[in-house]
Amino acid sequence: MKIPYMQMFCLIFIFFPTVISAADVSPGSTLYASNPQNSWDSTNGTFSLSFIQESENVYFAAIIYNGIPVWKAGGDPGGAVNSSAALRFLPDGNLQLVYTSTGFQVWQSNTAGRGVSMGALDDSGNFILRNRSGPVWTTFDNPTDTILPGQNFTVNQVLRSGLYSFRLSMSGNMTLRWNDTIEYYSSSGLNGSSVNSSLTSPSLGLQQPVGIFSLFDPTLSSPLIMARSNDYGEVTDDSIRFVKLDNDGNLRTYSSARNSGSGNRIVRWTAVSDQCLVFGYCGNMGICSYDDDFSPVCGCPSENFDLIDPKDPRKGCERTVNISNCSAREMLSLNRSTLLTYPPETSSQFYTASITACRSLCLSNNLCMGSTSLADGTGVCYLKLSQFISGYQSPTLTSTSYVKVCEPAMPNPPHSSREVHKNYDALKISVIVLGCCLILVILACLVWVFFYSRKPKFEGLPTWDSLSEYASALPVHFSYKELQQATKGFKDKLGEGGFGAVYQGVLTNKTLAAVKQLEGIEQGEKQFRMEVVTISSTHHLNLVRLLGFCSEGRHRLLVYEFMKNGSLDKFLFTSDEQPSKEVLNWGYRYNIALGTAKGITYLHEECRDCIVHSDIKPENILLDDNYNARISDFGLARLINTNGPRHRSIMSVRGTRGYLPPEWLANLPITSKADVYSYGMVLLEIISGRRNFDVSSETNHRRLSLWAYEEYEKGNIEAILDKRLLRHEVDTEQVIRAIRVSFWCIQEQPSHRPTMGKVVQMLEGISEIPTPPPFAATNPTAQFQVLPMVSSFQTVLNSSVTSSQTAENSSLTSEQKSERETSILLQEEASTT
Repeated sequence: MKIPYMQMFCLIFIFFPTVISAADVSPGSTLYASNPQNSWDSTNGTFSLSFIQESENVYFAAIIYNGIPVWKAGGDPGGAVNSSAALRFLPDGNLQLVYTSTGFQVWQSNTAGRGVSMGALDDSGNFILRNRSGPVWTTFDNPTDTILPGQNFTVNQVLRSGLYSFRLSMSGNMTLRWNDTIEYYSSSGLNGSSVNSSLTSPSLGLQQPVGIFSLFDPTLSSPLIMARSNDYGEVTDDSIRFVKLDNDGNLRTYSSARNSGSGNRIVRWTAVSDQCLVFGYCGNMGICSYDDDFSPVCGCPSENFDLIDPKDPRKGCERTVNISNCSAREMLSLNRSTLLTYPPETSSQFYTASITACRSLCLSNNLCMGSTSLADGTGVCYLKLSQFISGYQSPTLTSTSYVKVCEPAMPNPPHSSREVHKNYDALKISVIVLGCCLILVILACLVWVFFYSRKPKFEGLPTWDSLSEYASALPVHFSYKELQQATKGFKDKLGEGGFGAVYQGVLTNKTLAAVKQLEGIEQGEKQFRMEVVTISSTHHLNLVRLLGFCSEGRHRLLVYEFMKNGSLDKFLFTSDEQPSKEVLNWGYRYNIALGTAKGITYLHEECRDCIVHSDIKPENILLDDNYNARISDFGLARLINTNGPRHRSIMSVRGTRGYLPPEWLANLPITSKADVYSYGMVLLEIISGRRNFDVSSETNHRRLSLWAYEEYEKGNIEAILDKRLLRHEVDTEQVIRAIRVSFWCIQEQPSHRPTMGKVVQMLEGISEIPTPPPFAATNPTAQFQVLPMVSSFQTVLNSSVTSSQTAENSSLTSEQKSERETSILLQEEASTT
């Protein structure tokens, strides 16, 4: 097989250090830890082999660059010795690390009797033991925690630092593991490239001076870039770059200028950007978080635990009372936290359960040490059955975790001076804010009294219109009679959806409102009011605000703010008989798509309790006076049924033909990824101005999504775009970006769809958008049913979920079964046509 010129150049580059000049070291030479100034140096003085002291009476025999150890005899911590140790190059050719006082051998090169006659440290940092035929043993072939430029790192080698290790797999993936079991980082390897090949002898190499970490293999026409320095090699000083596995479990690329001072180095790339996601970083039962300087800090879950070593919080925590010795146990709640779990970890069990059930499952299981309930819309709960718990707590997390302790559970109080200072600052800000609010309330009262005294007709204002109720930010409770009067007997109908009809109304304070009559509500008064309070507390620029409600006998109504421009569908879908009001140009459409994505992201990722909309469609996207997107009907799926949270989230979702995800038809759990699918369909409709389930000669009598993907593959973007937009200026880059995002969103597998937060990043151009894969041209349901649902941790949900779903299905009424069967038939009709 011929090797391409580029590949030949790279191979020459990798093996080039074997011919770099070096200073010879003769057998019988010895280095002593008690004399660190004594060293074996490279010819140009860049590298030296000597003892380096890392702490009190802890030494390593190491190859050093600029005061930084880049190779350690015996590794870390296996090669740690005291000041009585020595590194001996014995006459038999063996390199040996021993204690001179006892003769105890710590490490050896195993090269005795192989004719080694010389040792040398070359100018690339490689220490070589040679016989007459050539190299017998090298540090490049036996790395410890560092890869230097020109070093060839293969699948048979491993970097180690404490409990952490770094490897290269035959598939080209770079992996980081804790204790050789938990894989907490894996690069994409060939999966993230256009290469379609089976590797034969993959290796990694670091190019100097640009700092590109690349994958080499004879089957590749050119090296595959795995990591790139953040300065893109644009340095003016004489720097050497190297890749190092640090003792915190992270892999980093560093640059360090020659003769710039002992230990000076700059981070150029980091494998795990969030240090707290490194498994075991804070030891067993340790909780990782960040301080005000965004530095990771380690602590214990609560006062039920003590640090094992107060001088080193990274060693973890231990219970003050052993769990096996307590008479009663309870679950300590850790808000906005997660207990890390990574595949292929088998010491975790996954369920679909509510937050309360997730807590109870662990408490009733003797093997369970903790549990985490995700609040990302998946409903996933996982139990930690291992004795080792690694936790992460951050204000950005929405999940809640529980740790099993002996009663009573004692949460951590804010004792630190930093927290006291932070609370003091918060108190000052609160006083200022409350003072301003008080002034505004007084002014509002004066204005209200002024108008009240001038307009006697407002004397009969109902109790719901009082200033105190509006100031409380709670939903206003209307009577049914009041809403009848406001809507003139429900005369002006704005539209009708899956949850009921909507009417225009005018409140007594002259505010326009949209009044929705809910249908199919079976909840009790108390539970209905609680759900309404939850919906009304959900505020976002891209959500329609809930003003109030009515719960009077069988009457259940919701009162929303009125959107002047109505729903999006009236602008997108037109016919010759019913022309639209006006054509929304591309700028408006893109802002509507982005605003809708931001609103759904808020519901999924930023609310205290994740809300799955379950009916994203143009009819539920309203436009305000400035044509900004405002999502309506969010949270209504929670009002429909009272058969428990799991039954409500899985079985009672009311979707709309054309926007239902394949998992709905396959009778699998409905998660936030269902909204992503629906959004993808809406986004395609925004771009094309066509209904996704309509077929015509323009789409070759195929579904819009399939036809649009075929046109996209041909590069015919103009065909997909609404022809009415061609008369206006269009940002082609935005169009292509939106089309790609829509194809990712409507992937059949939920795990293949991005989160809505990622969708926002892709639409804003912050995140790159890979080329979307094609999806099945036939009915996706049949294919989907045999594929497992995968959680955010890429672990198959516990089989108990399936059995519980079966039990739930059997409890459906005939009306519910009929409704589901009708919806499935409608969806299948749209798919097959």
